[in-house]
Amino acid sequence: MKIHEYQGKQILRTFDVPTPQGGVATTAKQAVKAAEKLGGKVWVVKSQIHAGGRGKGKILDPKTRKLVLDGGVKVAKSLKQVEQYAEKMLKNLLVTIQTGEEGKIVRRVLVEQGVNIEKEFYAGMLLDRARSRNIMMVSTEGGMEIEKVAAETPELILKAEIDPNIGFQAYQARELAFGLGLKGAAFKNGVKFLMALANAYERTDASLFEINPLVLTKEGDVLALDAKVNLDDNALFRHPDFLKLRDKSEEDPLEVEASKFNLNYIKLDGNVGCMVNGAGLAMATMDIIKLAGGEPANFLDVGGGASAETTEQGFRIILGDRHVQAILINIFGGIVRCDRIANGVVQAARNIDIKVPIVVRLAGTNAEEAADILENSGIDFLVAHSFEEAAQKVTKAIAA
Repeated sequence: MKIHEYQGKQILRTFDVPTPQGGVATTAKQAVKAAEKLGGKVWVVKSQIHAGGRGKGKILDPKTRKLVLDGGVKVAKSLKQVEQYAEKMLKNLLVTIQTGEEGKIVRRVLVEQGVNIEKEFYAGMLLDRARSRNIMMVSTEGGMEIEKVAAETPELILKAEIDPNIGFQAYQARELAFGLGLKGAAFKNGVKFLMALANAYERTDASLFEINPLVLTKEGDVLALDAKVNLDDNALFRHPDFLKLRDKSEEDPLEVEASKFNLNYIKLDGNVGCMVNGAGLAMATMDIIKLAGGEPANFLDVGGGASAETTEQGFRIILGDRHVQAILINIFGGIVRCDRIANGVVQAARNIDIKVPIVVRLAGTNAEEAADILENSGIDFLVAHSFEEAAQKVTKAIAA
């Protein structure tokens, strides 16, 4: 589950990870009040959306798409500037390299105290799936996209693999802080920061921490100037308080709708809607669609039951994507017989006005009976009997 920067920093502070002080605002007047409360002469106004690259993004008018402000993160040197920047950001569209051209509406801004930056670094924590262990990463190349650093200068990324039996150790934090070139009080603060960060990551069951930039101030403090925090959905039952951090307005509406029916749906960029039971079968289905020359429009796992109700809701969600030009249903009848699945598909298709071709491939118990049900339903299903045939039929249906 993704959360906003200000929410991530709130979590980090509870684990003694230093961050700048700030306040959240949904109006320009609230932004000014937040700046006044913080005091000082310099503030940073930061758009809050679930995407990176905000500083280099563009604030656009959502109706005309004309440029309103260059950059979604701005330094303000007066309360008047705080108000002006907040006014231009709020309720407008922020387009970044991660949002794509569609962008995201800015509904809140974070106003933070100005910081005397001496140097910028990068720090991150995530699960290394190849090693099946969490790792802590740091780099002297703060403020840059870590993917670019990894591709062009991988030697500038330092890593510490964490043994799950003993956790992140102080000697590892010292090695990483030394690798960043920290000395004296800054070195001690850097070690303390990394230890606290590792503790927060483990205690919150996070799936990603990205501090970019991690800054060293002229006063010798080490702070998380930015914070990208992703929480593991599978562990939310251990953290019920985190559920209130979910911002559905930042999520794809179809994915939100699918979650109401316990459907695993992820929107993609193609035109072939996929309805499958089982994550492995769903991945294989998307692969074979691409091998046949098509592009999957979604990942949709309706689960082992694949009842008439879940099938109908699956149809509605798939068809909610205007890019879908055909649907491929690929279901293995193991827990539920294929004839029952076929009856559910027919019932769902009759309840919904479907105007795109539907290719159905059912395998497993009573597969032949299921094929008869589909062919005699009076609905123009395209019945396939193999993976390859199903993929070929759906791509030909789109091309026809």
